Amino acid sequence: MGTKNRQRRQAKQRARVEHQRRRQERAGGERSAPVGPLPAHVVEPLARQAVIALHRRDDADAWEHCAVLADGARWIGGQRAVDAALFAVVQHELTAAWTRGWQPADVVRFVRRERGAQGGRVILDAIAAEMRGYAAATVDEGWDAQLRALDANVWWGRDDEYIAALAAREGLARLEVIRRLVEVVHALAYAGSIQMLCPPPGKARRGSLAPATATGRAADQRQLDRVRALLAKAESTTFAEEAETYTAKAQELMARHSIDYALLAAQSGTRDEPTGRRIGIDNPYEGPKALLLDAVAGANRCRAVWSSSHGFVTVLGFPADIDAVELLFTSLLVQATTAMTHAGSRRDAYGRSTTRSFRQSFLTAYAQRIGERLATVTKEATEQAGREMSGQVGAEQLLPVLASREAAVGALTDELFPTLVGKSVAVSNREGWASGRAAADLAQLTPRQAVDS
Repeated sequence: MGTKNRQRRQAKQRARVEHQRRRQERAGGERSAPVGPLPAHVVEPLARQAVIALHRRDDADAWEHCAVLADGARWIGGQRAVDAALFAVVQHELTAAWTRGWQPADVVRFVRRERGAQGGRVILDAIAAEMRGYAAATVDEGWDAQLRALDANVWWGRDDEYIAALAAREGLARLEVIRRLVEVVHALAYAGSIQMLCPPPGKARRGSLAPATATGRAADQRQLDRVRALLAKAESTTFAEEAETYTAKAQELMARHSIDYALLAAQSGTRDEPTGRRIGIDNPYEGPKALLLDAVAGANRCRAVWSSSHGFVTVLGFPADIDAVELLFTSLLVQATTAMTHAGSRRDAYGRSTTRSFRQSFLTAYAQRIGERLATVTKEATEQAGREMSGQVGAEQLLPVLASREAAVGALTDELFPTLVGKSVAVSNREGWASGRAAADLAQLTPRQAVDS
């Protein structure tokens, strides 16, 4: 029924467009070539009107504006000129999003959340096209890493060929493709502003243009590779005691590296500043998942701020610590999901499903218990480092340095999120709570990410 109604609406829209064309022909006489307005002058206003209609939830009006854009044959330059101008509107909206704090991974995640997989593919193409306008030296390294991870590339020919190429790839009619582009513009236009975590493209300075900073990223990466290699051995062995030894050593390496790096930076006088990274949180059970990430972040001297409407958590801390948080969170989330799934579904005495409340409570309890375990491990690692350094030059700096770094992270959090408020996650299923804590006690406190050793 829905498909038939949609086809009727589209037929009416095509009839309106044809009626408008005939009126223009009667007013201006027969013409041998398209003579309408220049697409650059009318495409953006039409697209904006379609976006406003979408925001008003006036679907019929949105389709009507898209139908006018889809016709375009009577305009100067024809459909190709319209297509280039419309794709430029998407890129322009994307450029504006960069100035409001959005980064490539954020935008793709958000548009997929709002407009589904097809919208996600359109925004990925728009990112690839828009990034052609920036010199490599003016794009932040973290930004560039996101682009590589997203595999954003220009797979079509010229921009005036993009809509036709996308229609062929997606198996959609021209009108439907134009509607997809308008929906992406709508998502971007009403996305609002978020915290600026790094310079937007065109504003960053890399290489010889960059200020002198000590990132230590190569050393951090080597350390993470050692951790991954230990975990690969832990996951491949069938002996529980051997696996525990490997995972305990991996956790020790992560905690000790954070301490050693903090002391080295302080003693050498190098500039080391906290930063931020956004980590996606997917449905279902977003609240407990965000709580788990908060627990992992807190135990690693980071702060986590959940933006529920955008589907991500911003983790603030020093780069090596954020790396550890992301790896560990990913691992623990996989373990928690596996344990929760194995626990099966639940029903009450009346046969009604209680699976959702069970799993909500399970993940919440899991997150809380993991936070307790991680806090203990961090405390023990710090105390052990203090004992080993006893009597050495700089030993008295350990606690003040760690406290100073935590204060710097707190200051950055306050600067970026001045109106931050706490949020609780409700628990309504005792069985789920007990099962979640039990699963947390069995969890490995190290990332489950195997690499070649």
